[in-house]
Amino acid sequence: MSILDSSPDEPESDPSPESPSPLNGWLDQHEQLKPPQLKVDAPLRMVETAFLASTASLIWFINFYFPLGPILRIFFPVPIALVYLRWGKRAAWMSALTSGLLLSVLMGPIRSLLFVMPYAFMGVLLGATWYRRVPWIASIILGTLLGTLGVFFRLWLLSVLSGEDLWIYLINQVTELTEWIFLKLQLLAIPNVFLIQLGAIALIIFNNLIYLFIVHLAAWLLLDRLGNPIPRPPRWVQVLMDYE
Repeated sequence: MSILDSSPDEPESDPSPESPSPLNGWLDQHEQLKPPQLKVDAPLRMVETAFLASTASLIWFINFYFPLGPILRIFFPVPIALVYLRWGKRAAWMSALTSGLLLSVLMGPIRSLLFVMPYAFMGVLLGATWYRRVPWIASIILGTLLGTLGVFFRLWLLSVLSGEDLWIYLINQVTELTEWIFLKLQLLAIPNVFLIQLGAIALIIFNNLIYLFIVHLAAWLLLDRLGNPIPRPPRWVQVLMDYE
């Protein structure tokens, strides 16, 4: 028997996929040492929420000490509504709470409450309606109701703090306006107290209705350019504003 025909004493190595290789071991160790991936949205959400909350507080602060008429008042609820459009309900409520706490430090708790109710809540409400693509008529009506409640809350809070009934002061102003209208119309009738109170409530509702409509116009023109558009207005508004 020749040497070539004889079988070797050492068994041949059987390459199998289960046998570990040095390269695979190094890759497994590298995967274990890799730092965990961080979510980019979490810090961005926190930064934008804090920034827009401070923006809303700053607008209220500047308008209180340096009033510029109704210009800044239009943007009171817009930053918090923008938080809702970008990051959802929880971030919007956190923004409203943060702005209230910041204003309580800068201006005191009373003036902070006057911002939170109704403007911070209005920002959350408008953000929710715009996020769900609710028509303008519905969001304006809901905002008008909240704004009307905010006016009565302001009257109640300031009446408690001042010790005077500010509702009577408002009624006196409406009475003088009604008497002036009756005089111009050459009417000799004396306006009824109940009708005057209804007129005062109607005047508050109408004022908030106009305010919410202007807020919607400003948000429509501004947020559309920021990449967070709100629902489209009625066709007659687009034609009136010459905006397509």
